[in-house]
This record gives sequence, C-alpha cells and structure tokens, in this order.
Amino acid sequence: MAEDRLRVDKWLFFARITKSRAIAAALANGGRIRVNRVRIDQASKTVRAGDVLTIVHAGRVRVVRVIALGTRRGPAAKAQRLYEDLTLPAAAGTGHPVPPSPAGGGRPTKRERRRIDAWRGQDLRWGGEGKGQG
Repeated sequence: MAEDRLRVDKWLFFARITKSRAIAAALANGGRIRVNRVRIDQASKTVRAGDVLTIVHAGRVRVVRVIALGTRRGPAAKAQRLYEDLTLPAAAGTGHPVPPSPAGGGRPTKRERRRIDAWRGQDLRWGGEGKGQG
C-alpha cells in the first residue's frame, strides 16, 4: 500500500521539477501546489499515479500528470518519464503583451521599452506614474 504513494515534495524532487526537496516542501507548505484541483498546504500530502498537479513556481504555472512515482532522483531523461506535461503553450499573440526579444538580442528597443512601461502602468516620459506630476 505504501509503495503506491509518495510525498509530494519527494516526487517533485525526483521528477526534477524543483532543484531541491526543500524548495518543493516550501512550495507545498506555501499553498503553491494543487493536487487534483485541491490546494495543499503540507509537504506530506501523498500523490499517486494518475494525479494531476498544478504548480506555481518561478513565475510560471505548470500542470503535470503523475505517471510513475520513482525511487530516487536520477538522470533528467528518466525523470521526464515520471510525468506528462499538460501545460498549454501560450498561443501566438495572446500570451505576454510584450513578445520576448530573440535570444541574444541584447537590450530592448525603444519601442519595446515603451511597451514594457505601458504594461507596468508607468509613463516614464513625465517622471512617474500616469501622465502628470501631481
């Protein structure tokens, strides 16, 4: 019976979704993980094959289905066999309002900086929030 379940923090570490078990435990204890749409607040919550995890980590939402539990933290190729990634890729034009620069593109252009500032709600041409000084 115990072989068909595993603590969520251990599983996240074994599946290489987090770099350490401490980070996985902090995510679970902070309520940043859902198991089958139910928010958890303990790292000791167990997962089984077939469970769907929703993880908010590093500014991203990731949805994975547990396929296998694993017994140790192995190579990345084996770790990827422990889960199926259900995260939807951002549709073209509907994702982030400022498209990322190409890899190695350097600094953003003036147009990109203005879009970033507008997205943040800032208009830096006038020295602060909004259009006026006041």
